[in-house]
Amino acid sequence: MTSLLRRAAAGVVAGVVGTLAMDAWTYRRQQDDGGPSFREWEFSSPSSFDDASAPGEMAQRVTDLVGVELPDRSAALATNVMHWLTGVSYGLSHAMFQHDRGVVAGGLATGLGAFAGSYTTLGAMGIYQPIWEYDRETLQQDLVTHLAFGLATGVAYRLVAGGDDAGDTDG
Repeated sequence: MTSLLRRAAAGVVAGVVGTLAMDAWTYRRQQDDGGPSFREWEFSSPSSFDDASAPGEMAQRVTDLVGVELPDRSAALATNVMHWLTGVSYGLSHAMFQHDRGVVAGGLATGLGAFAGSYTTLGAMGIYQPIWEYDRETLQQDLVTHLAFGLATGVAYRLVAGGDDAGDTDG
């Protein structure tokens, strides 16, 4: 397998691990005593696109752009697919552009890029408010969550890609 394909495969795995870490971080932050299990929370699903989170709204917009109308019964699947594909895409981005940085520097750059990309793209599409309309606490929590994603992605990438082209470890 070529170096580029190895990096891409490691990036896909790293994006999955980073997304799982981000979700675990978010779950932990949101839980009150007696809340649902992580599995129930992770796979809880909207019953319609009106109830969908940002990934579901984005999936609906993208499919509308290409002339495909998704029925409400597909909102849960579309939301989950878009959510995980977004994480994988940032894992691939990490593999292509941050692979030669240290784990910490590359991971933080990936997390910061995911944070900025989310607010830029989703804000421009009207799914999110413009970033300046959010309060400081919301932005801080979301930034920390995205940085956790990036660091988990960076560590996972290093473990999967090995030392061949993963960059140095001193970040």
